[in-house]
Amino acid sequence: MIGLCISYSLSLHVIDGVIIGVVYPYAFEAGGYYMIKLTNRQARQFLLLKQGLLGEYKFAEKQGVLDFVRQAGCIQFDPIDVCGKNAELVLQSRMNGFSKKLLDELLYIDRKLVDYPDKNLAIIPVEDWPYFERYREVARQHAENYPEMQALTEEVHTLIQQRGALSSKDIKMDGDFSWQSAIHWSGGNNSSRSVLEQMYSTGELIIHHKEGTRKYYDIAEKYIPPHLLNVPDPLPDQLDHHKWRVLRRIGAVGLLWNRASHAWLNIWGLKSEQRKEVFRQLLDEARITAVSVEEIKDMLYCCAEDLPLIETVLQNPTWECRCELIAPLDNLIWDRKLINELFGFDYTWEIYTPASKRQYGHYVLPLLFGETFIGRVEVIAERKAKRLVVKNIWYEKGVKQTKQLQTALDNCFKKFAIFNSCETIVVD
Repeated sequence: MIGLCISYSLSLHVIDGVIIGVVYPYAFEAGGYYMIKLTNRQARQFLLLKQGLLGEYKFAEKQGVLDFVRQAGCIQFDPIDVCGKNAELVLQSRMNGFSKKLLDELLYIDRKLVDYPDKNLAIIPVEDWPYFERYREVARQHAENYPEMQALTEEVHTLIQQRGALSSKDIKMDGDFSWQSAIHWSGGNNSSRSVLEQMYSTGELIIHHKEGTRKYYDIAEKYIPPHLLNVPDPLPDQLDHHKWRVLRRIGAVGLLWNRASHAWLNIWGLKSEQRKEVFRQLLDEARITAVSVEEIKDMLYCCAEDLPLIETVLQNPTWECRCELIAPLDNLIWDRKLINELFGFDYTWEIYTPASKRQYGHYVLPLLFGETFIGRVEVIAERKAKRLVVKNIWYEKGVKQTKQLQTALDNCFKKFAIFNSCETIVVD
């Protein structure tokens, strides 16, 4: 705390002799809390700086991948691979020279990351494993409603112990077993898949590796360290758990508001009243700070640990204008209503929209240039031909086709082609 005061010219906020937070000279008190006031542009710069999408690349190599996932808490996984899977797309936009093998090695060789539901399908740091024990316990209790499941799980456990990592196609079971997972996946009527997903939900199995969209499972205790695998929930109180999850989600995005949002997906039991109490306590504990942004009615909030970044933004530096393709489920755009209000950019992922009703295309990525979303791009990696095809570019109204923009866009497509192991680029 003292070190921060020296580095950033801060003052301590003390109540009844107890230090409860750090107060910046640009903060002012309102309603019993300290609040920071930003212009719309400053808020955008803060968000992009937090995400590593503004200025020089701040994440590099395998450690950079790990650093970003730890900062974000989780990145969403989606198996669709048109020009890279979602998690890979998130990382390539924040790193110069990102290779897909870096993520694979962290997941399936180093085991410092693990596939586990967080914000829907996700990748999380392995050290966060204990904080999801409550969900695994729910899955165990849920299985008690299916007495036949116990015998099947014992059978699968024995098979995997004998043969190593297996997928559902490697396990043959007689008959069908209808099953609905308690955590995330629908088991349907495929018995082997249902059992594997149940054992994955309870934490008995983890995903050992993937081949395309096929998941191979192995015994979790082989890979999760005992001090993480066999520990009780560190936050057994529901309110404490909600505080941890909300703080983590705010940190994953940078700025969020206390209102309904896709950013809160899969936090069980977090209704409006619970969320209100969580925000109140996090403010009281000075773990978040209120941020008022011009022309936005609702108050936004950032993590207290990110206040130095706001200090950086307020010093009004200049940043190099990068051009990046953003993942459709990127942390930055988890709350698309917020992005619309801050950036004036209205993005809908139309992959599940019938073709006749799409405004743009099947798999379209937002295009970021400097501090602005300037459009969206439909791009396909033709891997057999090693060719990156840019099918369409839709620019936002008012975007000027400058030489600087064209140079940045060319560099963006070259970087994206290398990421997809493509040797040529074709722009339709």
